[in-house]
Amino acid sequence: MYAPLRGRALAGARGDTEARIFTTSFEAELVSIAGVYRTFEQGIPADIARRPAQVSLVLGSRGEQSLTIQPLSVS
Repeated sequence: MYAPLRGRALAGARGDTEARIFTTSFEAELVSIAGVYRTFEQGIPADIARRPAQVSLVLGSRGEQSLTIQPLSVS
């Protein structure tokens, strides 16, 4: 189900690093995938605020994990 995302969203709580979060309007205060989280206390970046977006977990070259949030194009 796609809907506006407000508040908190957690995916992959049991360690699923392939989990994703999709939303029609990104307005979250916290997102987490497989225990890696990101808060938006300083505000949501303008390129994703109130726009369709996807949150995913990425693995860096040294094994570090971080969340990436990408705007989704709407056709």
